[in-house]
Amino acid sequence: MSLAIQLEVCIESVESARAAQQGGAARVEVCSALVEGGITPSHGLIAMVRRCVTIAIHVLIRPRAGDFCYSGDEFEVMKRDITLARQLGANGIALGILESDGTINVARTRALVELAAPMQVTFHRAFDFASDPAEALGAVLKTGATRILTSGGALTAEQGSPVLRDLVATAGSRITVMAAGNIRQNNVSQIIRATGVREVHANLASSVPSRFRQPSPLIPLASSPDAGVTRTDVSAGTVAAFLQAASEPA
Repeated sequence: MSLAIQLEVCIESVESARAAQQGGAARVEVCSALVEGGITPSHGLIAMVRRCVTIAIHVLIRPRAGDFCYSGDEFEVMKRDITLARQLGANGIALGILESDGTINVARTRALVELAAPMQVTFHRAFDFASDPAEALGAVLKTGATRILTSGGALTAEQGSPVLRDLVATAGSRITVMAAGNIRQNNVSQIIRATGVREVHANLASSVPSRFRQPSPLIPLASSPDAGVTRTDVSAGTVAAFLQAASEPA
């Protein structure tokens, strides 16, 4: 029997959002700078994605790359970005705030969850940097967040499957556990069955040919000749194939 799986695709372009919808994704997470792990996208990108797709859009609220311990000024930036995301029609946001000792910053996270209402809130993979997954789950429950995005504290969801399974069992119906971490067409079915997750987050982008045909040899754009002109996008076929694989026996 096929399992009803919701797929969230992280995207950083309007073209990728359209492709995710066409391929059957339940929603997209709108980001920028995915090569850095993702940061908050521009308001223009959020607005255009909302205009161009009808599926749910969630917006990453991360003011900078690096750790998840934020200053007072960065916390204020997050507040303003949440308000603007709601005004631009987002259905949800993804965020995560930690204390310096690796515990969840419950007070600040709860304040942002309350500010975001009625949008859904995903506590993102900052969860995987927490010092104790079971303790972190209890802390996130106190914040009122809708779901947790996690690889089970491992480099990949496949490696973290035992912890993911325990988190799903402990969370029950109180909060959704969404798996992430190098989930691909060739392992998604195995991960779903090993963990019991019903939501999966994936980066399904691949390199596409550059439209830039006259790079100047006098202007190095990055450390390698192609790094400044190559780009990635999501294709509808890749999304559809991923979902098909997710429904098949491991």
